[in-house]
Amino acid sequence: MDVRKGFRFSTYEPADQTPFEKLFDIFQELITHTSGDFDEAIDWLHELDKEYGLTTDEYTIDDFIEDLKQKGYIREELEDGVGKMGQEGEDRKDGPKVSITAKMERIIRKRALDQIFGKLKRSGSGNHKTGKSGQGDEHTGDLREYRYGDDLKNIAMTESLKNAQINHGMDAFVLREEDLVVEDTQHKAQMSTVLMIDISHSMILYGEDRITPAKKVAMALAELITTRYPKDTLDILVFGNDAWPIPIKDLPYLKVGPYHTNTVAGLQLAMDMLRRKRNTNKQIFMITDGKPSCLRMPDGTYYKNSVGLDDFIVEKCYNMARQAQKLHIPITTFMIAQDPYLMQFIRQFTKANKGKAFFTGLKGLGEMIFEDYETNRRKRLK
Repeated sequence: MDVRKGFRFSTYEPADQTPFEKLFDIFQELITHTSGDFDEAIDWLHELDKEYGLTTDEYTIDDFIEDLKQKGYIREELEDGVGKMGQEGEDRKDGPKVSITAKMERIIRKRALDQIFGKLKRSGSGNHKTGKSGQGDEHTGDLREYRYGDDLKNIAMTESLKNAQINHGMDAFVLREEDLVVEDTQHKAQMSTVLMIDISHSMILYGEDRITPAKKVAMALAELITTRYPKDTLDILVFGNDAWPIPIKDLPYLKVGPYHTNTVAGLQLAMDMLRRKRNTNKQIFMITDGKPSCLRMPDGTYYKNSVGLDDFIVEKCYNMARQAQKLHIPITTFMIAQDPYLMQFIRQFTKANKGKAFFTGLKGLGEMIFEDYETNRRKRLK
């Protein structure tokens, strides 16, 4: 996989960017593309350095690696109690294993969030509201008269005192209940989301890296929810021949496998996850580029068919869509494919669930998912 296709270099360099920052920016992209493989990322950095002259005699890649260690972004795992990080030109694979740290994982998630969420044009704060005013936990900026039972901390004292002066004059100060006004609030509700990521082999077929954008979206969404909407929940699962959950911290290391696409297994697991959530607002996001081609049978064997759309597999998918609809769980499918027969399948699948479908390439996938997340929140929480 030639990751250089994803980079465009120019002669412009920000005046305030240090040599470390310049390399660190590229390294973050490389470590994401290589699924957390430090050695492979550094090998690519050497290649890019040879082609574009990223380093100087005063600051080499070895200096950069040392800074990564000092700043806590990477760690060495000594094998047999010996070894130090290899010097430039040496085979690092014969030395200690180098891996990224939890600090680096957080940096990568934040970068993904900045890359995707930073592109969105937003008005106001964009918070999740029910649309119903009253006693809540989020201020709207609007004022209304005091009602019995309102929380005293929401009283707008300046406006209330002003009303008292207007209503009763300046000579003898009196503050009565009818003078009081409070700042209106709205309830913050919670949303539980399951993000399904297709890791079948087709996600890297035809020379196109589809897994890295999907991975970035997942990292950005996880960072958004954990930092901005901590009451919401996000679970992530991957599906190939089977489906299984993965923790957020493992997202940078996500890879595709030699798998078929068991969409049914993914949907079953997603609904099992959501059944355990107490939140009344639930949704499934599914990122896929391929047709369903696999089912796990009751005896543990796999039924596979990669040729066209298999009616047996497709009908199972429709059944899962209908089950989710009965549970009031909408499924939003982001289809990274333009094949007419696959698009027709997704349309029928979406109709069975009464959900939504987006037929998209890789460009703009993250922005589309973020906007839909916010839109779904506003609609479901009214």
